[in-house]
Amino acid sequence: MLALSREARQALDQFQGRLSGQLVVGGSTIPGEYLLPALIGQFKAKYPDISISLLIGGSRQVSTWVDDGRAEVGVVGARPTLRTLVSRELMPDELVVVLPPDHPWAGRKSITLADLRREPLIVREQGSGSREALEHALGEAQRRSDGAAASSARWARPRPSSRRCAPGVGISIISKRAVDDECKAGAAVVREARRISVSRAFFYLVTHRDRSRSPLAQAFVDFVESQLPARASQ
Repeated sequence: MLALSREARQALDQFQGRLSGQLVVGGSTIPGEYLLPALIGQFKAKYPDISISLLIGGSRQVSTWVDDGRAEVGVVGARPTLRTLVSRELMPDELVVVLPPDHPWAGRKSITLADLRREPLIVREQGSGSREALEHALGEAQRRSDGAAASSARWARPRPSSRRCAPGVGISIISKRAVDDECKAGAAVVREARRISVSRAFFYLVTHRDRSRSPLAQAFVDFVESQLPARASQ
């Protein structure tokens, strides 16, 4: 009996309505820890013969993985700048100010730019979509503020944030999705940052512009877009 190649087997499986094979998906920290695991689980339940590996890194790192072929599909929090990649908007994400429940500001309705200038901020690492969105928002806020105050402002020492906001550690500006459980448990509170727009538009689904996707990768892309309020943006 003639042995079929891997590509031929996958083509036959697809023709017969089955999916098999292996897929590597990259996810930046927030979608990789809070969004993709459930989606991958649902996709795996639909196609039990497949194998999916999830690689988690910063947005820039994930984009590099898709660019060099280590991952066929990526979901990141910052639109990639590489011309070889195509990005589609998937779903909105919001950055919020997170405080320990016993912080003096916890009783306020909102926090000002001047307040944040006086406090150390726990921030994500370089290359993170959250970090890029935060730096952009703070830069815009400074430009809108009084020139003298903006030019003399010095942000207190940023520290990398852990996977979740640790109660009692300090102030964070991170994705609201990352602290939903802590807020529900009373371990953290979320407050509005007055005059600072810290909403970033979307999580992005990233694929390679020129490289052909495997049937499994294409099926996963279609599945993710069908499960989320997608807004295509090339």
